[in-house]
Amino acid sequence: MSNDDPVRVPIEDAIDLHPFAPRDVISVVDEYLHAARDAGFTDVRLIHGRGKGVQRADIQRLLRDHPLVDRYWDAPESHLGATVVRLRRDADA
Repeated sequence: MSNDDPVRVPIEDAIDLHPFAPRDVISVVDEYLHAARDAGFTDVRLIHGRGKGVQRADIQRLLRDHPLVDRYWDAPESHLGATVVRLRRDADA
């Protein structure tokens, strides 16, 4: 497999974004949201880590206006470093 081959990620109710290059995270999250909604998930968890909060801010900026997102919030303390997303049921995007 070359570096240009797509990576197949199983669609579950959470995705760990650590393995992805920072430059790819936004497109990965967008694709994941579409696939998760198509798979029937209502709530999903985006695991971005704690760090300085740069990736969290970038992800939440995407979520703010994303057509599939009903709302989002920081995961409870037991899961620091993640954002929970409630997907819209009526989205046509």
